[in-house]
Amino acid sequence: MIQAWIYREADRISGFKLTGHADAGEYGKDIVCAAVSVLAINTVNSIEQIASVMPLVDSDDDNGGFLSVNVPESKNREAEQKAQVLLASFELGLRDISKTYDKYLVMN
Repeated sequence: MIQAWIYREADRISGFKLTGHADAGEYGKDIVCAAVSVLAINTVNSIEQIASVMPLVDSDDDNGGFLSVNVPESKNREAEQKAQVLLASFELGLRDISKTYDKYLVMN
């Protein structure tokens, strides 16, 4: 099961953490794992490239099943707003997946 945490500081999303494996299908055919992975990787890449904010990323590249992302607050208001929209979109996507696949993804 994948467990997800969305971190908040005051009125902003400051990051997220994903742990575990969905185990919703065999390796390479696990649609829950694929969906969560795409959302997470796209969010990190979008924060970097669209918002021009460099998140601090920690992951277990060898075993998978762990991703921690901390998004520092930007002094540039437009960049901060973009990063927040991207993080809110990520949270929305995860919540939608967890409603349909609650045995494989839990929002903490």
